[in-house]
Amino acid sequence: MMVQQTHPAADSPAPGRLNLLLSRAGWQTNPWVDRLPTLLAPLGVRSLVADTACAAERVIRSTPVHIAVVDLALPLDSIPGADEESGVRVLELLARQPNHPPTVVIKRNRTARDNQREMNAALRAGAFAVVDRPHAQRDLESLLQVLRRCLDRHYQSRWPQ
Repeated sequence: MMVQQTHPAADSPAPGRLNLLLSRAGWQTNPWVDRLPTLLAPLGVRSLVADTACAAERVIRSTPVHIAVVDLALPLDSIPGADEESGVRVLELLARQPNHPPTVVIKRNRTARDNQREMNAALRAGAFAVVDRPHAQRDLESLLQVLRRCLDRHYQSRWPQ
């Protein structure tokens, strides 16, 4: 169970104006989720990285989350050998929050039937967007564009209050 808080630098012009929950399924070393905090911190984004659904739940209950990026392959807990994917559980918890944050869902490439099932579950839980797991630089840039659209649509291009 790990929750890592990545704070903007003290000399940043916009310290911590937006809390971004990032869930990490831990499927590869140096995943895309490790690069986002570095890219976003200078803009005043405070990244809260959760390795498990239990860790994400603690973040959601203790910190206002303005935007969430949820990997559907997120494990429930950090118990070795436990393969239960609990990303949908995190989506449902976010949907029950009084100030439901816009949520970007990261899905794995699976069979067409499984892709459709995951997308339907994500949209039923109120996801803003469903994207494939980033692999290349252009995928990461696409994810950044989706995050920008979240900010534009849900916060009228302004930082949350």
